[in-house]
Amino acid sequence: MKRLCLLISGLLLSGAALAGECDKAVTQIDSNECYDALYKKDDAALNQTYKKVMKLASPAQQNLLKQAQLAWLKVRDADCKFLVSDPTGENGGTIGPMIHSICLSDRTKERTAFLESLTHCEEGDLSCPLPPQQN
Repeated sequence: MKRLCLLISGLLLSGAALAGECDKAVTQIDSNECYDALYKKDDAALNQTYKKVMKLASPAQQNLLKQAQLAWLKVRDADCKFLVSDPTGENGGTIGPMIHSICLSDRTKERTAFLESLTHCEEGDLSCPLPPQQN
């Protein structure tokens, strides 16, 4: 649990620093583009971590992990789509893309931290499905 808290803290702090750059955007279009770029960077980190976990997983676990990841993507995307909607069902106006990107980025960082925590399993930790790693 301690390792998960440390990972989440590190990810959130690095994301906050990058988001600070987006606060310097002059127009809404600039903000939308900046937060979209931030999300894409977070998504690339997630994909890298996912591949690392897949390599550590057994073949049976790889199938389960793939199913879990696809289900998680659907939930993340639906949550963020809902978050950006307004009462009429529209997309939230010109600020909508920024809110959507921030939501995607936040959820993606959370998932990355979770998957990363699986790569630090300790001997005897029954809550961790992967074999302990030698550091």
